[in-house]
Amino acid sequence: MTETPQTPARRYRWRRPKDTQDETAAQGPASGKEELKHEVARELGLEDDLQDPDELSVREAGKIGGQMVRRLIEAGKEQMARERSADEKAR
Repeated sequence: MTETPQTPARRYRWRRPKDTQDETAAQGPASGKEELKHEVARELGLEDDLQDPDELSVREAGKIGGQMVRRLIEAGKEQMARERSADEKAR
């Protein structure tokens, strides 16, 4: 049997158009989602890659986005539980 050569895994990068890169850099982490993104990237050790979008791989962006979604879902569940308990107390 002949073995097929294995190709190394490719590292894909997503690049923003140049016109949006400048706008985002000028704004900084002002919005809540931006702050959350930077907080998650810092915890994952990817903040330095986040500063330069050309250095952020698709996999790294996915890690950051996945953690953001998890946190937003948890925050939503907690908010719904607080509202439910407030409604029950009001009755």
